[in-house]
Amino acid sequence: MPSQRDIKRRIDSVRNTRKITRAMELVASAKLRRAQERIEALRPYAKGIREQMAHAARQSEGLRNLALLDERPVVQRAAIVTVTGDRGLAGAFNVNILRAGFAAEQQLRDGGTEEVVYVGVGKKGSNTLRFRGKAIDQNFEGFSDNPNFHHAEQIAEYLVELFTSKEVDRVLLVYNAFKSVMQQEVTVEQLLPIERDVVLGAGAVAGTKDAPPARPLVLFEPSAEAVLSELLPTYVNVTIYRALLESAAAEHAARRSAMHNATDNAASLIADYTLKMNRARQAAITQEILEVVAGADALQ
Repeated sequence: MPSQRDIKRRIDSVRNTRKITRAMELVASAKLRRAQERIEALRPYAKGIREQMAHAARQSEGLRNLALLDERPVVQRAAIVTVTGDRGLAGAFNVNILRAGFAAEQQLRDGGTEEVVYVGVGKKGSNTLRFRGKAIDQNFEGFSDNPNFHHAEQIAEYLVELFTSKEVDRVLLVYNAFKSVMQQEVTVEQLLPIERDVVLGAGAVAGTKDAPPARPLVLFEPSAEAVLSELLPTYVNVTIYRALLESAAAEHAARRSAMHNATDNAASLIADYTLKMNRARQAAITQEILEVVAGADALQ
């Protein structure tokens, strides 16, 4: 049985760890509130972009000449963008993203895609991809917990160049969508080419009887096609920025939950070690009493 001194050292060590995890929980909670506010601030802008894009698309004579809508029948090379964190201590946050990315890769290969490359966003994901021997085309690091629109523009510019130069035929975005403090949902969505029902809005697909009639609610100058060609890259920027913000909020929520559980576990360990120390103290007292009694009997 460990001595009382050893048990006391363990208790002090666990108490120090509990202070750290409690502090990290409070920091994650504060960052989570700010991340939620940024998501709420972005939603009206993102909604406006999609509405204007839908109006322009419905008034456009055709969508065939837009590079970002180029749906290629054969996907020979695809890129998967994994949005993870730069740090750990967030439970299964990063692991779930990579699992979804690997599942998406397998699905692409089953569909006939010959080559799949990764674009890593976040240090933890990029390191794991290298360890697994995956082909990494590019990685972006250093801003997972506090992304801004400039970071999204950099990623979008690189991905659009890959797609328009036909180095890849499809781009998938894998990230953790923030639902609530207790719920984050791993999401896999096609970023490029932009799907036509997304462009047209309300689930409409061009050339079908279900497509709603174009109504000139907005007049575009010089033309609806020109405006749409400018809105599509902006939509890609906003989509990536939204994914970065939601991933940041999900990471803070996951870290808050992990640190809360660690704090509770530390309290449980302290209680167990305190009980062991009390038992060791009681055993030592009993042993001393027995020695005194034995000594007294020997003197009689």
